[in-house]
Amino acid sequence: MKRTICVCILLLMSVVFASGQNAASPQRPDAEVEKMIKEVSAESVEAYIRKLVSFGTRNTLSTQNDPKRGIGAARDWIFDEFSRISKDCGDCLTVEKQSFTQPANPPPRGRIPEPTVLTNVVATLKGTTDPDRIYVVSGHYDSMCTSPTNAECDAPGANDDASGTAAVIELARVMSKRRYDATIVFMAVPGEEQGLLGATYFAEQAKEKGWNIEGMITNDILGGVTTQKDSPHRNRVRVFSEGVPSDETEREAATRRSVGGENDSPSRQLARYIKEQSDRYLKDFKVWMIYRRDRYGRGGDHIPFLERGFAAVRFSEPDEDFTHQHQNVRTEDGKFYGDTPEYVDFGYVANGTRVNLIALASMANAPGKPKNVVIVTGRLTNDTELRWDANSDKDIAGYEIAYRDTSHPEWTHFIPAGNVTTFTVKNISKDNYFFGVRAVDKDGNRSPVVYPRPGR
Repeated sequence: MKRTICVCILLLMSVVFASGQNAASPQRPDAEVEKMIKEVSAESVEAYIRKLVSFGTRNTLSTQNDPKRGIGAARDWIFDEFSRISKDCGDCLTVEKQSFTQPANPPPRGRIPEPTVLTNVVATLKGTTDPDRIYVVSGHYDSMCTSPTNAECDAPGANDDASGTAAVIELARVMSKRRYDATIVFMAVPGEEQGLLGATYFAEQAKEKGWNIEGMITNDILGGVTTQKDSPHRNRVRVFSEGVPSDETEREAATRRSVGGENDSPSRQLARYIKEQSDRYLKDFKVWMIYRRDRYGRGGDHIPFLERGFAAVRFSEPDEDFTHQHQNVRTEDGKFYGDTPEYVDFGYVANGTRVNLIALASMANAPGKPKNVVIVTGRLTNDTELRWDANSDKDIAGYEIAYRDTSHPEWTHFIPAGNVTTFTVKNISKDNYFFGVRAVDKDGNRSPVVYPRPGR
């Protein structure tokens, strides 16, 4: 009994310390998101992966005119699948082929021997109240065997990256049955194996047109390779996020070196948000935040978005088996090499898809991130003052102040600030903690946290 009383007192003390005012109430799970989680199907994912594998090769340089084999056949099937999904939801998706000619960049330095037409396949679900706020989710539908320029060899690419493409198509199938405040773009891109070409073209177009992309997720090698089923990391998905922004200026770098923020880029806030929201819904499958832009010596389609100032992360299985990636299909010394469907765990792909869904639905239903968030540094005080611009969302209810120990990976404390644009946290010093601000709507949906810049 004494032990129970002590625990209760400690919990109460932690709440009092956490706020200095009133602690924010927990966010309740959304019933529609819970329904969608159940609608994600491992059987659908498997069917998509097997269909993509059936095209023999999806090498970016392979034939575009054969209806049964090559990148062109895969492109047309994805377009038709998005179109079928759109028809089922009353033409709710705008489905298009975004084609462009990639200039030659021949070997040994490049992987495009001659000018080649590449085509992003894009399905857009327009937001209802804030359509100019955009979230992008992608997978790359091209594949390769050992050589990225061999357009003839069989390159089934079941895990890399039919798994990610299948996740995107499944997301479109399930999520298109509902409507969201913001716009969601479901996208399959080619040219990843030749240098992130399809994603680079899309990201550059978005930058030139001034699109407000508040978050981007790429799914690459999401198959949960079956040879790693006994891994202690099995029931989680890696989410890679960069710390120092790829587009950081020298002035911004100097400020960061002065006050910190190496772990607080927009992409790292996106990763934290994905984990926070996933933890609300999934008990047996977790997000593993990896504090890196990507793996050593490798990269994915989130990188062109990062380089252009958009928050972006990569989803990937926790343990890779390189005998089943980028390999000519063969048996050598009794060992099989090749990226074929029998080495994909379709249930794992479905779980990774669910994490995507939770993040996308949560962001697209929430208010946009607060803009111009500033932590006031002009006065010597043990209080912490923050200010920001008012959101334009029609259903905005107010804002929350987030803070955490400087060494803690996740936001741990939240204080309701009300519908204001400035707030002072009493007796908790900005010198001892990291702070941020997030928006809250009338249904209790929260945006990702925004890390402030110092100002006077």
